[in-house]
Amino acid sequence: MDVKTVFLNGNINETIYMVQPKNFESNNSKQLVCKLKKSIYGLKQASRQWYRNFDQVITSFGFKENTIDQCIYLKFSGSKFIILVLYVDDILLASSDVGLLHETKRFLSSKFDMKDLGNASLVLGIQIHRDRSRGILGLSQKAYIDKVLSRFGMSNSKGDKFSLHQCPKNELEKKDMERFPYALAVGSLMYAQVCTRPDIAYIVGMLGRYLSNPGMDHWKKAKRVMRYLQRTKDYMLTYRRSSHLEIVGYSYSNFAGCLDSRKSTSGYIFMLTGGAVSWKSVKQTLIASSTMETEFIACYEASNHGIWLQNFITQL
Repeated sequence: MDVKTVFLNGNINETIYMVQPKNFESNNSKQLVCKLKKSIYGLKQASRQWYRNFDQVITSFGFKENTIDQCIYLKFSGSKFIILVLYVDDILLASSDVGLLHETKRFLSSKFDMKDLGNASLVLGIQIHRDRSRGILGLSQKAYIDKVLSRFGMSNSKGDKFSLHQCPKNELEKKDMERFPYALAVGSLMYAQVCTRPDIAYIVGMLGRYLSNPGMDHWKKAKRVMRYLQRTKDYMLTYRRSSHLEIVGYSYSNFAGCLDSRKSTSGYIFMLTGGAVSWKSVKQTLIASSTMETEFIACYEASNHGIWLQNFITQL
């Protein structure tokens, strides 16, 4: 398959061509290709074509794209507003007015084959809990965690240091570790950590450093994290109704925490109305010479993200 890209007035127009299927071409048309009138599901260009099509449709209805996060759209109608969140072909709508919400759903139904699932209760494996009388919103991944625990046989299951010395030393030990789905386990933990579980961000980041050559100690620690999730699977992020939306951030670092490279680890978390909205734990890219330097690096990373969050919320 060949892709032709043409620049017109600063805009990119893509024309996608596909080689003719085997045994389809005739002797006098072997040099020809097929021009696709619409993108085919599964092609690397398909997702971009879908997004461009959706963007054109939704902006024609009065929505404006959030320039900080281009999968979020906002529309105002007087004092009423509606927010649309797009994740591939899943849409989440939040509005201050029921009439505007139904109007938007009718418009989307007229343009796309769409199924209305009603009030959002489960989005991308994240359960949404509401207590309207108390003004509380909760996000939980209990069902997802149960599925992960069941997959790895941990449904009925209890600061560690890591280093390359815990990795397999020879081919026999490497072969033995192939019995354990270490990468799959860490990947499963990572999704929980990214969405609703900042409390495991540090340990999942540590486990992820040894994906290429994990040892038995690493596997045992991964199972220990699962046992922790088993005990705490009912935990959820909780947000309270408030007229004062203020982002509060914290940063921290350890000094020379990596036993192999002597690099430190940075971490930050940002809170909104009592609940965490963004967090990260990552190994620093350089070797700091003092605890103060590690704290400055962590603060710098947190400040960068804080500016992004400020711009994002301002767009809303």
